Amino acid sequence: MGKKQFLKMAGLFLMILALASPLRAEQPIKVAQLVCLTGPYEAYAKQSVEGFKLGLEYATHGTFRVLGRPIEVIVKDTHMKPDMGKQLLTAAFQDDKVDLAVGPVSSAVAMACLPVAKEFKKILIVEPAVADSITGKAWNRYIFRTGRNSSQDAIAGATAIGGPGVNVAYIAQDYTFGRDGVATAKEALKATGAKVVHEEYMPLNTVDFTAPAQRIIKAMSKVKGKKYLAIYWAGKNNPTAKLNAMKLDKRYNIKLAVGGNIIDVLKTYKTLVGAEGGNYYYYESPNNKINDWLVKEHFKRFNAPPDFFTCGGMSAALAVVKALKEAKTTDTETLIQTMEGMHFQTPKGEMVFRKEDHQALQDMYAFKITTRKGIAWGIPEVTKVISYKDMNIPIRNTRN
Repeated sequence: MGKKQFLKMAGLFLMILALASPLRAEQPIKVAQLVCLTGPYEAYAKQSVEGFKLGLEYATHGTFRVLGRPIEVIVKDTHMKPDMGKQLLTAAFQDDKVDLAVGPVSSAVAMACLPVAKEFKKILIVEPAVADSITGKAWNRYIFRTGRNSSQDAIAGATAIGGPGVNVAYIAQDYTFGRDGVATAKEALKATGAKVVHEEYMPLNTVDFTAPAQRIIKAMSKVKGKKYLAIYWAGKNNPTAKLNAMKLDKRYNIKLAVGGNIIDVLKTYKTLVGAEGGNYYYYESPNNKINDWLVKEHFKRFNAPPDFFTCGGMSAALAVVKALKEAKTTDTETLIQTMEGMHFQTPKGEMVFRKEDHQALQDMYAFKITTRKGIAWGIPEVTKVISYKDMNIPIRNTRN
């Protein structure tokens, strides 16, 4: 090959590289979002998806771009089936070539997905599945969680109702979410001097709570002091309204203790004025500019306030964008190093990924239900903001 021909080919090669560079830069950053749009957690899933979009919009100033590349979100419906969730996450990493994943909604589905992230060496940001096991015994180093865990729920609840002479019975769903939740609640309540005297675990499709209520009444009749029936339930068939209709307070001196929930469930709290509990988010609780933006934009677009899981979805998106900006790459190992100990702002205020288990430490709220003219639901009015700096959240994993 002559010198002139060589230079000509080299120039052509450089031109191709120059033309290809913008194309490479335009390749999207792909994020899979696993949610259960079909099933009892449908409402939670829809809020998570909407919140994630709003979070990307806020974090990118409306461009939906980071590192000079567009962000593409691929939403996958797990139907709340663990096997399907595992298959969909596998397909996302293997076929869709996503850079990272967010979700799922159900703790059972999340547990099935954790090994997939480890197998493909890709990050899964768990939002909003709650069970402690996710960042506990089942955890691996590719798992981060922006959602709160059972221990954070438990400490918030114990702050609201705990104390010496307090007796608590629990009614919860019979799967990882419910059992982890009650187990951590027992620890948190014990630290306040309260004790759990009875536990009932019910199938997710339970509609008649008469029998467990009778067993709780019998157990509570044997103790003295303050008595609470705490409800740890997610999704449809929430028993709060049915248990309240039994007039347990008036007939047996057993008060209901409730957790925070979506607004549709808070409508059943309107007759529970004075009921106490712990909360993750209610749109009036935080005071910061991100939440102000979220509330304003949500009312503008949907004529309704942002809800429990809208906040969660937005928090996950804000974490994703900050991690990408700081890491300056989608490389998993660099992202892990960036995200361990990373502080980021959310509608709830500051969160931080704890290095030891990648759980997002975050503020929680103790509340008492009130009502207000023109509001169709019970309002979880904050009685105390519980700073994440004051919560001793157990580390339950073995680094792996």
